[in-house]
Amino acid sequence: MQKEKTLCIIKPNAVSDNNIGNIIARYEKEGLRISAIKMAVLTKEKAEGFYIEHKERPFFSSLVTFMTSGVIVLMVLEGEDAVTKNRKIMGATNPVDAAPNTLRGLYARSMEANAVHGSDSIPSAEREISYFFTPEELYNRF
Repeated sequence: MQKEKTLCIIKPNAVSDNNIGNIIARYEKEGLRISAIKMAVLTKEKAEGFYIEHKERPFFSSLVTFMTSGVIVLMVLEGEDAVTKNRKIMGATNPVDAAPNTLRGLYARSMEANAVHGSDSIPSAEREISYFFTPEELYNRF
Protein backbone atom coordinates (compact mmCIF):
# COMPACT_ATOMS: atom_id res chain seq x y z
CA MET A 1 0.00 0.00 0.00
CA GLN A 2 1.03 3.54 -0.68
CA LYS A 3 0.95 6.48 1.71
CA GLU A 4 -1.04 9.31 0.14
CA LYS A 5 -2.70 12.62 0.85
CA THR A 6 -6.20 13.58 -0.16
CA LEU A 7 -8.43 16.62 0.24
CA CYS A 8 -11.63 16.48 2.23
CA ILE A 9 -14.16 19.29 2.45
CA ILE A 10 -16.86 19.17 5.08
CA LYS A 11 -19.63 21.00 3.25
CA PRO A 12 -21.86 23.79 4.61
CA ASN A 13 -24.76 21.47 5.46
CA ALA A 14 -22.60 19.16 7.60
CA VAL A 15 -21.00 22.16 9.33
CA SER A 16 -24.36 23.80 10.09
CA ASP A 17 -25.75 20.45 11.25
CA ASN A 18 -22.88 20.29 13.80
CA ASN A 19 -21.27 17.16 12.35
CA ILE A 20 -17.64 18.34 12.09
CA GLY A 21 -16.55 16.28 15.10
CA ASN A 22 -18.44 13.18 13.97
CA ILE A 23 -16.82 13.33 10.54
CA ILE A 24 -13.31 13.91 11.87
CA ALA A 25 -13.73 11.13 14.44
CA ARG A 26 -14.76 8.74 11.68
CA TYR A 27 -11.68 9.52 9.59
CA GLU A 28 -9.41 9.03 12.59
CA LYS A 29 -11.17 5.78 13.55
CA GLU A 30 -10.58 4.51 10.01
CA GLY A 31 -6.84 5.24 10.27
CA LEU A 32 -6.54 8.51 8.35
CA ARG A 33 -4.61 11.38 9.90
CA ILE A 34 -5.21 15.10 9.50
CA SER A 35 -2.12 16.89 8.24
CA ALA A 36 -3.84 20.27 7.67
CA ILE A 37 -7.19 21.75 8.65
CA LYS A 38 -8.93 25.12 8.46
CA MET A 39 -12.36 26.68 8.28
CA ALA A 40 -13.35 29.04 5.49
CA VAL A 41 -16.21 30.66 3.65
CA LEU A 42 -15.54 30.37 -0.08
CA THR A 43 -15.94 33.35 -2.35
CA LYS A 44 -17.84 32.82 -5.58
CA GLU A 45 -14.57 33.10 -7.51
CA LYS A 46 -12.79 30.55 -5.33
CA ALA A 47 -15.68 28.06 -5.61
CA GLU A 48 -15.93 28.55 -9.38
CA GLY A 49 -12.20 27.95 -9.73
CA PHE A 50 -12.34 24.81 -7.65
CA TYR A 51 -15.25 23.32 -9.58
CA ILE A 52 -14.08 24.58 -13.00
CA GLU A 53 -14.31 21.09 -14.55
CA HIS A 54 -18.07 21.24 -14.00
CA LYS A 55 -18.53 24.71 -15.55
CA GLU A 56 -20.61 23.47 -18.49
CA ARG A 57 -22.82 21.19 -16.42
CA PRO A 58 -26.32 22.28 -15.45
CA PHE A 59 -25.66 21.99 -11.71
CA PHE A 60 -22.57 24.26 -11.71
CA SER A 61 -24.33 27.46 -10.63
CA SER A 62 -26.31 25.83 -7.82
CA LEU A 63 -23.19 23.98 -6.62
CA VAL A 64 -21.23 27.25 -6.42
CA THR A 65 -24.15 28.91 -4.61
CA PHE A 66 -24.36 26.05 -2.13
CA MET A 67 -20.60 25.90 -1.50
CA THR A 68 -20.51 29.64 -0.79
CA SER A 69 -23.58 29.55 1.46
CA GLY A 70 -21.76 28.96 4.73
CA VAL A 71 -18.69 27.78 6.55
CA ILE A 72 -16.76 24.76 5.25
CA VAL A 73 -13.93 22.77 6.80
CA LEU A 74 -10.96 22.02 4.55
CA MET A 75 -8.74 19.10 5.55
CA VAL A 76 -5.81 17.22 4.16
CA LEU A 77 -6.04 13.58 5.15
CA GLU A 78 -3.10 11.22 4.88
CA GLY A 79 -2.48 7.55 5.24
CA GLU A 80 -2.31 4.25 3.40
CA ASP A 81 -4.29 4.52 0.13
CA ALA A 82 -5.90 7.71 1.48
CA VAL A 83 -7.75 8.58 -1.74
CA THR A 84 -9.47 5.20 -2.06
CA LYS A 85 -10.07 4.89 1.68
CA ASN A 86 -11.65 8.35 1.83
CA ARG A 87 -13.93 7.55 -1.13
CA LYS A 88 -15.10 4.39 0.64
CA ILE A 89 -15.72 6.21 3.93
CA MET A 90 -17.67 8.97 2.14
CA GLY A 91 -19.95 6.65 0.18
CA ALA A 92 -21.71 7.23 -3.12
CA THR A 93 -22.10 10.82 -4.33
CA ASN A 94 -25.86 10.45 -4.41
CA PRO A 95 -26.91 9.83 -0.80
CA VAL A 96 -29.78 7.65 -2.02
CA ASP A 97 -27.11 5.22 -3.24
CA ALA A 98 -24.79 5.65 -0.24
CA ALA A 99 -24.43 2.77 2.18
CA PRO A 100 -26.07 3.50 5.57
CA ASN A 101 -22.86 3.81 7.60
CA THR A 102 -20.94 6.01 5.14
CA LEU A 103 -20.59 9.73 5.81
CA ARG A 104 -23.01 10.58 3.02
CA GLY A 105 -25.40 7.88 4.17
CA LEU A 106 -25.35 9.41 7.64
CA TYR A 107 -25.11 13.17 7.04
CA ALA A 108 -26.13 14.09 3.48
CA ARG A 109 -29.33 16.01 2.79
CA SER A 110 -29.30 15.77 -1.01
CA MET A 111 -27.06 15.14 -4.01
CA GLU A 112 -25.64 18.66 -3.69
CA ALA A 113 -25.66 18.87 0.10
CA ASN A 114 -23.96 15.50 0.40
CA ALA A 115 -21.91 16.42 3.50
CA VAL A 116 -18.36 15.88 2.21
CA HIS A 117 -16.14 16.21 -0.83
CA GLY A 118 -13.11 14.03 -1.44
CA SER A 119 -10.50 13.90 -4.17
CA ASP A 120 -11.17 11.20 -6.76
CA SER A 121 -7.54 10.45 -7.70
CA ILE A 122 -3.97 11.22 -6.67
CA PRO A 123 -3.55 13.89 -9.39
CA SER A 124 -6.84 15.51 -8.31
CA ALA A 125 -5.74 15.38 -4.68
CA GLU A 126 -2.47 17.14 -5.50
CA ARG A 127 -4.29 19.86 -7.47
CA GLU A 128 -7.03 20.30 -4.86
CA ILE A 129 -4.67 20.40 -1.88
CA SER A 130 -2.50 23.05 -3.54
CA TYR A 131 -5.63 25.05 -4.41
CA PHE A 132 -6.50 25.51 -0.74
CA PHE A 133 -3.25 25.02 1.21
CA THR A 134 0.23 26.49 0.95
CA PRO A 135 3.20 24.16 1.52
CA GLU A 136 3.78 25.85 4.89
CA GLU A 137 0.30 24.80 6.05
CA LEU A 138 0.91 21.10 5.40
CA TYR A 139 2.36 18.81 8.03
CA ASN A 140 3.64 15.37 7.12
CA ARG A 141 2.61 12.87 9.75
CA PHE A 142 3.91 9.68 8.18
